[in-house]
Amino acid sequence: MQVFALLSTAVLLGGMVFFSFGFAPVLFRLLGIEQTRPILRGTFPYYYAAVIVVAVIAGLSAMSASILGAALLGAIAGSTFNARQILMPRINAATDRGDDRQFKRLHGASVALQLLQIVVCAYALVLIA
Repeated sequence: MQVFALLSTAVLLGGMVFFSFGFAPVLFRLLGIEQTRPILRGTFPYYYAAVIVVAVIAGLSAMSASILGAALLGAIAGSTFNARQILMPRINAATDRGDDRQFKRLHGASVALQLLQIVVCAYALVLIA
């Protein structure tokens, strides 16, 4: 079970890093903000759902290897659920209203959360190993 926990946590970490530092920046570079924004808006619900599911699977499988690691993965799932259900709709609403100040504040919170989740996931991976 530890091997599965390691693999699923590594998949989670890799997916989060790729989305944040690969997929999204490349879209902005290739398409520009006007074309990228609707693509990301449509992609985020699926991305968040995938993070939640993989974090739950990884967390459950990690319980025998590291309770703290499992709890951290559970925290990633829970905070991602909140980001998907609360933060993302508020970001979208601010964008739709043209409220740049609110968008920047909420988007900044979203980015900070994502970076924290990446660090926490990496730490969980170490704990499980």
